[in-house]
Parts: sequence; structure tokens; C-alpha cells
Amino acid sequence: MGVFKRIFELALEQGIATADQVHRPERLPTDEEFLLVHDADYLRAFSDCSLDEERVRRIGFGAVTRTPTLVRRTKAEVAGTLLTARLALRHGLAVNTAGGTHHAFPTFGSGFCILNDLAVTTELLLAEGGVQRVLILDLDVHQGDGTAVCFQDRREVFTLSVHAASNFPARKQRSTLDLALPDNTADDAYLATVGSVLPDVLRNFKPDLVLYDAGVDPHVSDALGRLALTDAGLARRERLVLDTCLAFEIPVAGYVGGGYDEDLTVLAERHLHLHRAAAELWEAYGLGA
Repeated sequence: MGVFKRIFELALEQGIATADQVHRPERLPTDEEFLLVHDADYLRAFSDCSLDEERVRRIGFGAVTRTPTLVRRTKAEVAGTLLTARLALRHGLAVNTAGGTHHAFPTFGSGFCILNDLAVTTELLLAEGGVQRVLILDLDVHQGDGTAVCFQDRREVFTLSVHAASNFPARKQRSTLDLALPDNTADDAYLATVGSVLPDVLRNFKPDLVLYDAGVDPHVSDALGRLALTDAGLARRERLVLDTCLAFEIPVAGYVGGGYDEDLTVLAERHLHLHRAAAELWEAYGLGA
């Protein structure tokens, strides 16, 4: 979790973002908003710090899961994801320093994900009527299984997951479109896959908004990844995704997703490829004008 703070610090230190470009949520989502996705008993148990041992084990954080600090941090992350989506709808592009809890299911958490920020945000925006169709593009190395379950058979939401075939979760769920890549897939093959499918999905599905989970765990040095992207490959991926969405005049909100390294600065630098690409394209498309 410390990596979120480090991303923020480095973005300011390196001039990728300025203080006046930073936005913070004004409130946490309400229970009613979380209940658009999550089961009432699960939400209550998490909020009351009374989750049973099996649910705590499945999430992966251990005893800290049952603490008010983690409850607030988890809900704040969802608030940040929603704010990022609203900013993208207003300006065309926005990126977060957190987000992408795609392993959270309606009734339980999994894989270090407790509440599904992408799903809650999507349901809220659809309920408000501001969007009619949402594409959730998940390029984390692990399949977005929780998100897939949240939106199975929902025509308003297209879930696209490009992930390592032989990685967590062992039991994959059914996204609208799943592209499972073999171990050690490197930059050119990976980018060719994304670059061939994304324009077709945008052209045919015509989303009003793209929520982009930009997990950096496809990196060759990631502790839990099985793919082989380089830093240059990640940088190319972020620019490819954001530029493609903007070229189609579709607002895009980016989230950092997964990534695992003992050195938080090294990990934060990988995530910052997203923010750097966003800053460059913000200027290129004149979004701040």
C-alpha cells in the first residue's frame, strides 16, 4: 500500500503532475452505493471488522484486514476510482495513484482485493445515467476474475482481460473477452495483441467511458508475474492504450492495478509510465486548453 504514496510523491517530484492537478475525494461511498455490487452481509462484516477467518485468508492481508484503518483505506480507494472516472468524463483523461481491485467478488474478497472499485464505479455511473456503456480494460497480469463475475451477461459493460494464462487465479472466470498469453510473452507480441484488439472493441462496442486497469505485473522482473515486458514495453503500452482511446474520442480513466517488488521506488517508477503517458497526451490533445 505504501507504493500508492510513493507514486504520488514521485509524480510531483519529477514534474509529471503539479499540485493543482491533484484531486481528492470529498467523501467515502455510502453503503447504498457499495450495495450496487456487494452483498450486504459481506459489506457489513468487513465494515464492522468481523470478517470470518476464511474470508480474511482469501483476501491475503492477514489480521490487518479487521482494522478500521484498512476499512477506511479500502473505501477511500473506491472513492478515488469514482472521482477519477468523473474527471475523465469531464476532461477526457484522468489517472489515479491507486485502484484496480479486480479480484473482489460481490460476496468475498480475494488476491489482496476487498471491494471492487471498478465495479462499484461502473454501476454508479450507469445508475446515474451519465454513461450507457462502459469498457473495463484489464491489462494486469492476472485475470480480472471478480470484475468478470460482477458483469457477466451485462450488455452495458464490456470486460476485456489480457493476462498470463498460467497465473493466479487458478480458476478463471468468463469476461466478455479474455486473451490469455503464454509465459514469457515479451514487448512486441504483447503490444501487438493489445494493439490489434483494442481498436476493434472501441469501434464495435462504442463505450462512453474506458476504465483502464494498468497493472505493471506483466513486467519481466515482477515477483508474481509470468510475462516479460520491459520498462520500455510498459511505457509503450500506456501510450498505446491512452492514445487509442483518445483518438476514438472516448474518455479514459487509468488505475495502477497490480505490481510486486520489494523496492517501492522501483515499483512506483513502473507505475509512473501510466502517469507520464497521460501527462504527455494531455498536452498533445490539448485537453487542458
